[in-house]
Amino acid sequence: MKRQKKRKIVLKTVIALFILIALGLWGYNSYPEPALSNNAKVDKLVVYKSKRSLLAYSDGRLLKTYRISLGRQPIGAKQFEGDLKTPEGLYTINDKNQYSDYHKNLGVSYPNQADIAQAKALGKAAGGDIKIHGLRNGMGFIGKLQRHMDWTLGCMALTNSEIDELFKAVPIGTPIEIKP
Repeated sequence: MKRQKKRKIVLKTVIALFILIALGLWGYNSYPEPALSNNAKVDKLVVYKSKRSLLAYSDGRLLKTYRISLGRQPIGAKQFEGDLKTPEGLYTINDKNQYSDYHKNLGVSYPNQADIAQAKALGKAAGGDIKIHGLRNGMGFIGKLQRHMDWTLGCMALTNSEIDELFKAVPIGTPIEIKP
């Protein structure tokens, strides 16, 4: 009888703990963050891979810092297609796609000539299709929780509301510097 009582107490404790964790995660994911102003114009992006941060600037003034997820192999610069790394270097935003499989995206001009030469020296293709994007369509409910792991194939991922902001504020041709 005592053993059965202990099991019930343990089960109730586990259920209560699960509910508290679920409520905490829901609260974290639902808590609003400051947004860019509607008329913001970003003229430079800087990514610090080691800090998982993307900084948006206008006229040298920091407008906002975003927490990002990276490629599944975040350490080191991208060397070739399929290495799951996010590139490092100077690029530009060269495309905007509002019909992406990942909510919306901003295209990054990877690979440059140096990237192509490096991959070729390794006997590989440099790849391409590096983006700053939101969550896969239909998965937006994950929200900010996506920030807690590197899950892309080499891109930089934000929440859907964050890519919506940047999509509106970042024109094609904006420089982006991706640092280790």
